[in-house]
Amino acid sequence: MPDLIERLHQAAAVGMTGSFWAQEKPDAVAIHDPHGTRSFFEVNANANRITRLLRAHGLKPGDSVALMCGNRAEFVEVLNATLRGGYRFTPVNWHLTADEVEYIINDCEAKALIAEPRYPAALSAQAPGVRLKVAIGEAAEGFLPYAETLAGLDGSDIEDPTLGGGMLYTSGTTGRPKGVYRRNNALLVLPTPGEPDDVSLCAGPAYHAAPLAFDVRSSMNQGNPLVFLDRWNSEGVLAAVDRHRVTRAHLVPIMFQRLLALPDEVKAPYDISSLRYVIHGAAPCPPEVKKAMIDWIGPIIHEYYAGSEGGAGFLIDSHEWLAKPGTVGRLPAPDAVKLIDEEGGEVTERNKSGTIYFKVSPVAPFEYFNDPKKTASAHRDGYFTLGDVGYLDDDDYLFLTGRTAECIISGGVNIYPQEIDNEIIKHPAVEDSCAIGVPDEDWGEAVKVVVTLHPGQEPSDSLGADILAFARGRLAGFKVPKTIEFAPELPRSPAGKIQRGKVRAPYWAGRARQI
Repeated sequence: MPDLIERLHQAAAVGMTGSFWAQEKPDAVAIHDPHGTRSFFEVNANANRITRLLRAHGLKPGDSVALMCGNRAEFVEVLNATLRGGYRFTPVNWHLTADEVEYIINDCEAKALIAEPRYPAALSAQAPGVRLKVAIGEAAEGFLPYAETLAGLDGSDIEDPTLGGGMLYTSGTTGRPKGVYRRNNALLVLPTPGEPDDVSLCAGPAYHAAPLAFDVRSSMNQGNPLVFLDRWNSEGVLAAVDRHRVTRAHLVPIMFQRLLALPDEVKAPYDISSLRYVIHGAAPCPPEVKKAMIDWIGPIIHEYYAGSEGGAGFLIDSHEWLAKPGTVGRLPAPDAVKLIDEEGGEVTERNKSGTIYFKVSPVAPFEYFNDPKKTASAHRDGYFTLGDVGYLDDDDYLFLTGRTAECIISGGVNIYPQEIDNEIIKHPAVEDSCAIGVPDEDWGEAVKVVVTLHPGQEPSDSLGADILAFARGRLAGFKVPKTIEFAPELPRSPAGKIQRGKVRAPYWAGRARQI
């Protein structure tokens, strides 16, 4: 076993874990997806072919490859190709509008675009820097066909692999989203072999940071089969666990709620006893929901607290959480986080809230791609924040109590209100706009927009519906406000910045948790 782990680490150092497992168990199934199965040998061979295709079109280590693809085997093949070719991998959220997709493809400086034609936003993107376009599945004008193009290429291992990395996009509190970039690719976790019968389930979109790390990357590093679901389906999740004997999965609280809401007669036929490790994060989980999940599937639920930019190592299992319901984990080191009060001073008292700042990792620091100003604004004396507010109790357990209001988390997805305001304000009747998150029993938070109108405009239901329809044509569906409210004015600071917290506060009044 020590020799196997050493060889696996050597393969990981140059992005070749796919090759390692293709040699160890070539005929074993690596991926189950809605289109069939792929063996470890097939995934590895296609990864080599893609690397050769990218090289043939002039891509060099450090260049960017954008992928807009659902949960299917090709996602993993392209990922593996970029890791061994030294490329910067950017998976694109397929919920986004054509304008948003085009922005990301150009901002990440993609030299290649690989996409499924069922997501037309990628096909219509104007991206002058892209040298190679490949379509997965259906044919698309101007795109090479994935399967046919790769069929004529050499699938043997490339002889000179170079470790690549990923650059995911996280929206900013102002303006457009930005790529979270690590120059040294150091965030890659060294793999260790999992249990021989481990099977991972990816029920969330693979482009999202958490499923990508905990489901896709983990299974491929560990050499475990990966079960892809194309879209969320509560009963379908139970069926997949039963059929494939799934042992590991990453879920978010809205998924917990959807599973718990299934009638007993729907749950009963499925045997999910194979599950032994479920991890969640990405959004706060109501304690009663988590407790109900533990009661149902057992104390196999683990929780992490981090973001695309990184974290401080907070991780807690079910047994520890049951002793401290609601916590996201114990302080992993004395200087792992700092809590900062509204005046900018450090909170040193226990049980007193402050904005949570994580210590920047010395081995995997991040920056926002091509945006030193935004990078600097996110950091403070060697720490950075995700915008959450919380406190440490007497035993050093961290509890989240609120947010700085510059981020809405709905169903585990980050939504940045400034992006919404930037579009709402373009409506001819709107003078000012303030998007906020308001309590929602299912999603945790729902997007609401509060607007003021230009002189001469009168609030009405029909105008509200027109403004929301206007937003629907300009924003990805998950960003469109669910409700709208009119106000005579919106609070702004002396510097002119909208005071989102003041607008948000009345909707959360009387609640113990503001998140």
